[in-house]
Amino acid sequence: MTADERDPEQAIEDPRVESPEDARVEELLEEDAAPQAIAQAVEQQEPADAADTLESLPGDEAADVVSEMDVDAAADALSHMTGPLAVSVLEDLILDDPASAGRILGEMAPDDATDLLQQLPIADRDRLLSLMGTAPAHQLRELMVYPPESAGGMMTTQYLSVREHETVAEAIEHIRRGEPIETAQQAFVTDRKGRLKGVIGLRKLLVSRSSDLIGDICERRVDAVRPEIDRELLAHEFERYDYLELPIIDASERLLGVVTVDDVIDIIRAEGTEDTQRMVGAGKEEGVFSTVREKLRGRFPWLIVNLFTSAIAGFIVLQFEGIIAEVAVLAAIMPIIANQAGNAGQQSLAVTLRGLVLDQIQEQRAFMHIRREMMVGMLNGIICGVLVGVVVGVLKAMTDGQWHLGVVVGVSMVATLTIACVTGSAMPILVRRFGHDPATASTIFLTMVTDSMSFFVFLGLVSLFSRWIH
Repeated sequence: MTADERDPEQAIEDPRVESPEDARVEELLEEDAAPQAIAQAVEQQEPADAADTLESLPGDEAADVVSEMDVDAAADALSHMTGPLAVSVLEDLILDDPASAGRILGEMAPDDATDLLQQLPIADRDRLLSLMGTAPAHQLRELMVYPPESAGGMMTTQYLSVREHETVAEAIEHIRRGEPIETAQQAFVTDRKGRLKGVIGLRKLLVSRSSDLIGDICERRVDAVRPEIDRELLAHEFERYDYLELPIIDASERLLGVVTVDDVIDIIRAEGTEDTQRMVGAGKEEGVFSTVREKLRGRFPWLIVNLFTSAIAGFIVLQFEGIIAEVAVLAAIMPIIANQAGNAGQQSLAVTLRGLVLDQIQEQRAFMHIRREMMVGMLNGIICGVLVGVVVGVLKAMTDGQWHLGVVVGVSMVATLTIACVTGSAMPILVRRFGHDPATASTIFLTMVTDSMSFFVFLGLVSLFSRWIH
């Protein structure tokens, strides 16, 4: 194909390279252009890029731009924005132009609109719903019944559905008349009462004879879950079986909606973030844009807990005050042993938490996992103990001839790293066994154990062999 034969409207672009639309938006922002001009340019961007543009603007300016945008483009952009920032834009719109906010929300995918509504104050939520059409408002109210952490809270009511008594020709016409769903690859088959009866791929629908009945050619075996299932368990099922979408049914097997893989990816990312924050005692729902009050509410209680747990290590050190005063070098060695134990414990903890999240550590495998971690801790302790023990022993031998401290340091390193790895692997397993989230403040309690045991083992051995170390 020659250059003259190419379609002038065709363009192959590298998504990593700034597009002309993005460059135009940047130019307008630098010129401090009017919201209407910026809105027209933002409408030409991809939804994800438009969301980035809106996130870069102060809240009130972002709302001004959104109010000037086409409703469909504004809905797509808000759907891609970070939750708290999208909510902030909606709140500004509710104050300035509530009718516009209602129209935008009504054009969003039901699951995305539900997520934003659940983050709004009840008064704003009711006001927006009252400004929307009866059908979309009713649909969103039904979705908001389900907790955000459940499959029902994730599902969307936008999916392809055909009836089992329809012919292929009737089903195709049914799909054509319905709302277009670009990402759909299959249609769910229901009976006259809306009960899920099977699934049929769009390719099979297109190649089948027009007179064939859907009930005769569809796949009758179809996986489905109930709306109350936890979203983390649902994400695990998607990851395990490579689903692209999964139907949600009620107790009567009526099709309520579907969960799609793009929403599950968001959930996997969110759950990973929650686990990371829970490990260190931060609020599970805290984000970069959370208010100071929300941050304090999530963090302060665990800081108080950490205050008391760290006091345990301080109390142990206090019991050996006399020998620390006699052998001042102990004060320099103690943090080294405690730090090594803490790092070893964190490594075991991270591996164990990942194994639990991926369901790789079953109850019958738990002991084997802990035993392997114990062996790793012991071997690492021996290597580190020899290295540090030799250095300490040589330095002490050169100064006062008391090389025995190096032996005590080496033995302490082996013992504390072994204890740390056992604790880091066993603690989350035990926490889950009692029905709690294994990530909750695990770092705080692990640090308590590693610091306390490091000081106790090291200073205890020093006291025991004090006559060779003085």
